[in-house]
Amino acid sequence: MPEDHPLSRYRSSSGRFEPVWTLEIQTVPEDVDRILDAVTEVYPLRYGTYERNASVSGVGMETARPPAGSTTATHVEGFAPGSIETYPVVEVKITIERDLETLSLVMDAILYVHHYEEPVIFVREDWVSRSAYDPNNDNPNRWWNNGRGLPGRISSLTD
Repeated sequence: MPEDHPLSRYRSSSGRFEPVWTLEIQTVPEDVDRILDAVTEVYPLRYGTYERNASVSGVGMETARPPAGSTTATHVEGFAPGSIETYPVVEVKITIERDLETLSLVMDAILYVHHYEEPVIFVREDWVSRSAYDPNNDNPNRWWNNGRGLPGRISSLTD
């Protein structure tokens, strides 16, 4: 743990912060579960008591211009090298402990199941909040106390 960082000493009645690496993985919407399943085979993606935690953006666009000799030019019949391609994309964000062995396992899992030969993956040093967890908290803003409950579930990003 970065002992010299001010956030390493932060404590309050509501919780603390822990150092993590955030991985932001760009992929097609239909591959999100495949990537998360592969990662959780090697790392649980824990957030508090929950596992397989991730944030997935709404569907956006990614664009590129593959040159001659690229995988696209090699495998897509009739592709004109230098043409601009645009495809749907989502960003999957996960956090892992700051440990090189863990990072290596997680990256290997992602790179193996990702459909691109050169996936776009960002790694950032971040700090994540950890609450003073209490599933029986009587705070009126918690979903189990506020009368609204959990938001409606979605079954797929592509629905």
